[in-house]
Amino acid sequence: MVSWFSKLVVASTVRMPKWFVKWVSRRYVAGPQLSDAIVIMNRLSKENTCFTVDVLGEEISTMEEAQYFYDEYVSATKAIIENNLDANLSIKPTAFGLLIDPKKGFENIKNLVEMASKNDIFVRLDMEDHRVTEDTIKVVVDLHAQGLTNVGTVLQGRLFRTLEDIDALESELGPLADYRICKGIYLEPEEISFTSYSDIVSATNSSIDKILAAGAYCAIASHDVPVVKHAKSALESFGMGPGIDDPRENAGAKRNGKGNGYEFQMLLGVRGPMRRKLAAEGHRTRVYVPYGAKWYEYSIRRLKENPTIGSQVAKAFLMPWTNRP
Repeated sequence: MVSWFSKLVVASTVRMPKWFVKWVSRRYVAGPQLSDAIVIMNRLSKENTCFTVDVLGEEISTMEEAQYFYDEYVSATKAIIENNLDANLSIKPTAFGLLIDPKKGFENIKNLVEMASKNDIFVRLDMEDHRVTEDTIKVVVDLHAQGLTNVGTVLQGRLFRTLEDIDALESELGPLADYRICKGIYLEPEEISFTSYSDIVSATNSSIDKILAAGAYCAIASHDVPVVKHAKSALESFGMGPGIDDPRENAGAKRNGKGNGYEFQMLLGVRGPMRRKLAAEGHRTRVYVPYGAKWYEYSIRRLKENPTIGSQVAKAFLMPWTNRP
């Protein structure tokens, strides 16, 4: 359930002047330019963490817009290499035109993944709302079939279908399957997803268990204490942990820039103290670093689609010292 307070904060924030939204979002968005993201990553690199770079924007209306995102990601790839950053890429398939021109959208994604592969950089396909779940998974499977295995997807714990998707991808990709598992930002219909907090957490935890049992790489993307606590317990049960080579007999080979079968991921500006604690314990941690001209649209969409963020916004505004990035 979304508290009335969170709803009130969201309703108030989306009506505020653009400068105010920018002030709030500066904690969660690196800035409008690629150079802003580079500055953030260089600074946070000192905290023993790695990164996922995301260019803000997704569903588009023309293929000309898709070209902009492709070009921007090419620039981001070059910047990662030039600055010797421990970072990979996170892309939204709809921003590459997957819903407008599926064939061209796939080619755009393939070309970027090929470029990243030549430079030993991993590419994560973000999972958008349920309309593109099937298409996103298919893109990953098709790319692997063409020999491009430096790509994986995100799965949302809240969806009823997720456990079946893990089974299907295990069958298709075997030990090369690589997931980011999260609760899911999209408030999906109750016909296809869990809607209560406890059910979503439980479903996400079950997905973590299944991914680990499948021998796949498990990127645990959560700021929720119950999920992180469960993940650490699950890792221990599989004999996995800081400084331990992945002991699972069905595990794939370790990739460059990856942990020993798993890692923890956090959004920029959210639960910094938790991330630093995990890193201090020896776990590999990764910060999701979004940047781009569409920072305003991203911020408003996040607030509208998931009002639970309202409480985080209020805390950042009233008690910024409690959660530095």
